Amino acid sequence: MKVRRVGAAGEHDDAAERGTIVTPSAEFPPLGPEERAALGRIGERWREPRGPDELPVDPTLGRSGRPPRPTRFGRLVPIEMFTVEEPDELVATEPAHLPGTRAGRLLTRARRTLFGPPLSSASVLYERMRKLVALPVLSSDLLSSVAYGPEAMLGVLVLAGSAALGLSLPLATLLVVLMVAVGLSYRQTIPAYPHGAGSYIVAGDNLGRIPGLAAAAGLMLDYVLTVSVSVAAGVHAVTSALPGLAPVTVPLGLLVIAVLLAGNLRGVRTAGNLFVLPTYAFVVAVLVLLVVGYARAAGRGFAPVPPPPVPAAEGLGLLLVLRAFSSGAVSMTGIEAVSNAVPAFRPTEWRNARTTLGWMVAMLVALFAGLVGLIHLDGLVPRPGETLLSQLGRVTFPTGPWYAFLQATTALILLLAANTAFNDFPRLLFFMARDGHAPRRFLHMGDRLAFSNGLVALSLAAGLIFVAFRGNTASLIPLYAVGVFLAFTLSQTGMVVHWWRRRGPGWHRRLALNAIGATLSALVLLTAAVAKFSEGAWVVVVAVPLLVLLFRRIHRHYATLHHALALHPPAPPGPAGSAEGEELPQEVRHLVVVPVARLNRASLRALAYAASLGQPTLAVHIAPEEAEADRFREQWQAWGDHLRLETIVSPYRAVIGPLAHYLEALHTTRPELTLTVIVPEVVLRRRWHRPLHSRVEQRLRAALRALPGVVVTSVPVHLAE
Repeated sequence: MKVRRVGAAGEHDDAAERGTIVTPSAEFPPLGPEERAALGRIGERWREPRGPDELPVDPTLGRSGRPPRPTRFGRLVPIEMFTVEEPDELVATEPAHLPGTRAGRLLTRARRTLFGPPLSSASVLYERMRKLVALPVLSSDLLSSVAYGPEAMLGVLVLAGSAALGLSLPLATLLVVLMVAVGLSYRQTIPAYPHGAGSYIVAGDNLGRIPGLAAAAGLMLDYVLTVSVSVAAGVHAVTSALPGLAPVTVPLGLLVIAVLLAGNLRGVRTAGNLFVLPTYAFVVAVLVLLVVGYARAAGRGFAPVPPPPVPAAEGLGLLLVLRAFSSGAVSMTGIEAVSNAVPAFRPTEWRNARTTLGWMVAMLVALFAGLVGLIHLDGLVPRPGETLLSQLGRVTFPTGPWYAFLQATTALILLLAANTAFNDFPRLLFFMARDGHAPRRFLHMGDRLAFSNGLVALSLAAGLIFVAFRGNTASLIPLYAVGVFLAFTLSQTGMVVHWWRRRGPGWHRRLALNAIGATLSALVLLTAAVAKFSEGAWVVVVAVPLLVLLFRRIHRHYATLHHALALHPPAPPGPAGSAEGEELPQEVRHLVVVPVARLNRASLRALAYAASLGQPTLAVHIAPEEAEADRFREQWQAWGDHLRLETIVSPYRAVIGPLAHYLEALHTTRPELTLTVIVPEVVLRRRWHRPLHSRVEQRLRAALRALPGVVVTSVPVHLAE
């Protein structure tokens, strides 16, 4: 895995910075030095058959002052959609409509209404978030986890009875230490790697390819589960307040995922503005809850209310305590979001990202510790049908609108917490695709400069998991901690190696801090993997190596593709061994083949086009029996026998197979030949006409496309209706 290393703030060079900036040009990587040298050597031997001034049209579309002639979509797409910026460069302006069918134009209008008009590539520099917007957008997952993290921890402790609930305070203290340690560790990661990708880049750069891919797999699973768990918890909050909606849990969750997808497809900045208010409203609601709750507790001298008696279902042992600790650790999911999305900030990106992360961790510690302490003081225990936060709201706000406000904001932030994953999952796939470990389609930016393919992939995966688990939060949480803490552990271990290699000023302190974060994260990882293995964590334990294997297979494919398509120095003059190895026009030897089923306007146009190329041309006819072959040869003679004809009798009436095998035999006989197969094709204007035709042309093109040394083209004949 080739990873672009970037040093601490002020230490990275311009080349590294240019290589890591996320722009639409990432789909078109530049040539390396060796390929550029090979390109020059090939160009020295290139002989252009015609000069550049022999073109029959003006490629700049200049018409000597005359208005341009419209296309057949004249009233829709005039040629003025291009402007001339330089003598040899046109720039496409945004057309008012797109060519195509009426249904296609309606779909285009609907897309623009839903997602907004397309943005220019130059706008990528302005589609950034300021800190006040980035904080709620990237912290929604982290802050929303306090709505179910304490309940997940207490839900395990209560299995040992009411007496075990007293362990919630020391466990919460350990979790706060873990939050601070990991948060400070990621604050060091941001300036060291200021162009994003987080655990994937850090682990890959310092620990090697496999650890980097393992971190990526853990993060991908975490992001998918973030969407599923957040939506499930949000729907649960809604059904806690409105029990009548419980039967439609799954449709409600899928609707929320669809709304999140639509919002994020509108672009980073637009999505951020949409999701700012709910996060801040939730923080305000919980802070008011804590202030009022602790004021009520102060009135009774902070004496804890005894919890209701709960019989023990399991013995209180080390394994149960570790399970409770790892369950409470889900409150930290999303802490890595800022380090993954540094390029989404306004300049100076790394500085704004580090400040935002500091705010996030401080708010997380305050809300998590405050809620655990207040739940302990009020003597609340988890119970089915109502969340602990809902119980706490009813106790703290027995009257007035604050309970409804708390539940509404909780439901909103839980539902919108998935937006953090929508920000980071496509960006992670972008960096992986850039390195060849994910499909290259994830490099593409959509109309609104969002990674549309990554957003759709995340939505589909999260929707499938949500449906499979019926939107049950308790069933999803055991899968949650393993992937994210695997990424935490590998990232922090990578930073330890990073500081050990660089040894700059203060490296001892930085290494120690990252080592503490790595150790604590590894402890939670092992605890979650072992304690929750039978509850569902085995799925993640198995999925991570399978994903790593998949990433390596994808990389192997792209490596093979690159080797096949990379520019190599031209071979010395001499007879070529394969038509697919030629890169010089003077070394290409042609044979044009035209399959002819019957002599009509379509086939005659194809024959005329083939003959106009001035290359050796062969016509081939497939006949089902000898009588039909004789009849076709008579028609060919009547036409004038202008081209060589080869007739093949296919007594089993197959057409595609015999023709493909015949062309393959021709190529085997003369492998240096390039066979150009020209297929006549009737283009139908109406979709409902397609079932009325056999579409042999398309089947033939599909069969011939797999043959080496064969080029397939078509000569269309358009129907008038």
